[in-house]
Amino acid sequence: MSNPAVGASLRISEIFHSLQGETSRVGLLTVFIRLTGCPMRCVYCDTAYAFSGGENMTLTAILDEVAKHGAHHVTVTGGEPLAQKNCLPLLVALCDAGYDVSLETGGAMDASGVDARVAKVLDIKTPGSGEMGKNVWRNLDALNAHDEIKFVLCDEADYRWAVQMLNEHKLAEKCAVLFSPVHGGLEPAQLADWILRDRLPVRMQVQLHKLLWGNERGR
Repeated sequence: MSNPAVGASLRISEIFHSLQGETSRVGLLTVFIRLTGCPMRCVYCDTAYAFSGGENMTLTAILDEVAKHGAHHVTVTGGEPLAQKNCLPLLVALCDAGYDVSLETGGAMDASGVDARVAKVLDIKTPGSGEMGKNVWRNLDALNAHDEIKFVLCDEADYRWAVQMLNEHKLAEKCAVLFSPVHGGLEPAQLADWILRDRLPVRMQVQLHKLLWGNERGR
């Protein structure tokens, strides 16, 4: 599949390689492409530096930079990557180049136009995030079996709400569902106990990169 927008540009906050810290790809060597800009302001956001700044790069320049790192897995993240219209051709170009591509999206933007080869990680915002009202629920209809849904949980109220959404929307029948505690907030062991008690069909995850390097940027 050719990409007619190869000369298009995006605002890039950073490109780096690290170990994937979340999702079913946790621990894999991955190149991260962090796009600048986000329409949300979650209370626990750890990448506020990506709200602004960065530099304009063409798709060709981005692909060249990604290739330097020698990884098969690429994650496009933010900020909110879908806030930039040229995110979609970037995803196509990465897939065409043979990478295993995932997209981390906050759920406030329409994801229906994302290339089907991309594994979408859809973050459903909880009441505790402060941005629940921006969830685009029709994104659930665009999910494929290789996609993943993520809930970042601040407290027990968030957990109860996430369980309600899990059941109401039959989310576990759509794709993998991830429950993650806010780093430095909800205790991971507490979340694990709730999941075990309620026998939920979800994957619990903690942020591997936070355990290894804390909040160090570019990790």
